[in-house]
Amino acid sequence: MRLHVVYGAMSSFSSRWGALAVLCAVIFLDALDVSMVGVALPSIEHDLGLTPSSLQWVVSGYVLGYGGLLLLGGRTADLLGRRRVFLVALGVFAVASLLGGLVNDGTLLIVARFVKGVAAAFTAPAALSIITTTFPEGPERNRALSVFTACGASGYSLGLVLSGLLTQLGWRWTLLMPVPVAIIALVAALKALPRGAEERAEGGHDLVGAVLITVSMLLLVFTVVQAPEAGWESVRTIGSLVAVVALLTLFVLTELRVKHPLVRLGILRSGSIVRANLGLLILMGSYVAFQFVAMQYFQNLLHWSPLGTALAFLPAGLLVAVTSTKMGDFADRFGTGKLIVVGAAALAGGYAVFLGIDETPSLGGLVIPGMVLLGIAFALSFPSLNIQATNGVDDDEQGLASGLLNTSGQVGGAIVLAVVTAVLTSGAGGALSIGTLRSAIVVSLVLAVVGLAISATGLRGRRAEGVAGQEDAKVLETV
Repeated sequence: MRLHVVYGAMSSFSSRWGALAVLCAVIFLDALDVSMVGVALPSIEHDLGLTPSSLQWVVSGYVLGYGGLLLLGGRTADLLGRRRVFLVALGVFAVASLLGGLVNDGTLLIVARFVKGVAAAFTAPAALSIITTTFPEGPERNRALSVFTACGASGYSLGLVLSGLLTQLGWRWTLLMPVPVAIIALVAALKALPRGAEERAEGGHDLVGAVLITVSMLLLVFTVVQAPEAGWESVRTIGSLVAVVALLTLFVLTELRVKHPLVRLGILRSGSIVRANLGLLILMGSYVAFQFVAMQYFQNLLHWSPLGTALAFLPAGLLVAVTSTKMGDFADRFGTGKLIVVGAAALAGGYAVFLGIDETPSLGGLVIPGMVLLGIAFALSFPSLNIQATNGVDDDEQGLASGLLNTSGQVGGAIVLAVVTAVLTSGAGGALSIGTLRSAIVVSLVLAVVGLAISATGLRGRRAEGVAGQEDAKVLETV
């Protein structure tokens, strides 16, 4: 009897970690696709005859689909079954990847990238919510989330390196490489993902809320991406931002009145969840913008090769990959709040180092130290923010919590990138210079400092709670 119980426990344990391996492979692909196309853009521009304004949509199309539909994707996973939504979206991702690598028209490539982004908007929150409902809250879930989120961070960081290698063979390989991986992951997911992930949350579909939040997110991302070209003070940009505010206001009013809201606004009463979402918005927003600036600096100003540029980011990617299995233990020992504060400090330190850029940068004195600090920031902050954003959330709202978190990261990336692009084009004739590059890095640095201040409030709040708890205990002892 005991052997039977032990065998069952071991089988359950192995099946959970087998499912995690599949989910990690997919989040790695999702993150990879965000960054891997970056180094290949000049080759795509040349081969397909794209203009600079249309070329940005090869990247922005993916972000638009991803950031615009994440909330809908998370809630759909809760309502229709996480396993089912994950499998269908992964299949769409594989097909869109194949089409994107085969097309010979710029418009079709942008459409394929948009569809891939939409698919990722459903796979990412479904994957995260499968983990949080499969692994019990505590050390085991923290360990699983640390591995999962580290795979996402590693995919984002190493995507640049892979892009540099594959672009040497041809830019199409950067789009085709995910196809076989996605197919293998899909076949493995059919067997590995627990049937329990088919369970649906109770409640109806908030179609009005879904339309309002999706349209508002799509319009917001579209507006900030187009703002540098149209002008931040143009009628189109201002009018679009006013429309976004109006749509979001209608969304909030709708969620307060409907019986089964798409987003239960009460979830935002948790200070830790709000801080986690703000933290990821700042982490991804500042880093996406910095990465764009660094690409301009290394390739267009210093004339480094695509591979050389990609290798400059290798220290950060390796650091995240190597430390991935330890983050869950660190979270158990020190708490997510402390890790996030240290990560935010490392993030600010990394950007501060890169303020020393010049025409002859030192690898040992600038590039490597700066990248190592950014790697530390991602290694500590990314898993901790995911743990903090989902702890204490009921199983039937895990998709919602993960959708909110991923939306924060994607929308943050789009908004800050648009601001930094405007800074870079503010120089004389739009020409790049060390001065404009430093000004753009300052944007990321200021955001990192703000993130550090926000994360520090979480520590103060916990200390206050601890003191209050001790005082309550003393009162009870006297009674």
